[in-house]
Amino acid sequence: MYERMLDEQQAPAIMDLAAYCGENADRFARLNTWLSQNYGTIQQISFPYGNHYGWGIAHRIRQKLICRVFAEKQAFSVMIHLSDAQFQSLYGKVRGYTHEKYPCGNGGWIQYRVICQENLKDIQKLLSAKFTRQIPVI
Repeated sequence: MYERMLDEQQAPAIMDLAAYCGENADRFARLNTWLSQNYGTIQQISFPYGNHYGWGIAHRIRQKLICRVFAEKQAFSVMIHLSDAQFQSLYGKVRGYTHEKYPCGNGGWIQYRVICQENLKDIQKLLSAKFTRQIPVI
């Protein structure tokens, strides 16, 4: 279920990534647009970590990585690094299964799978924690 796009030889277009997300294609597109329009992120399609992660979209502001959005069959996952303080401030405000944090420095990486509208709102809350200017979720 939720297989990722793993053919490194075939670089997809953004529309291909969205289409792969199936019933969540619109949410995939809306999240990427929300990040770019509200926070000024630059999108770059990449195959960053080999066959374990597959194709996705890196969102950056200048050189700083904000998150990666990985296309999955009928879903998508967002990988984001949060400080311990950011993580603690949001711990009780998002769905329970999102609390898998992989430690790294002062904080850790979270992978959050989006399969419904509530998940989209949750990931927007998590992403908003990275910015001082808060934008309403869509």
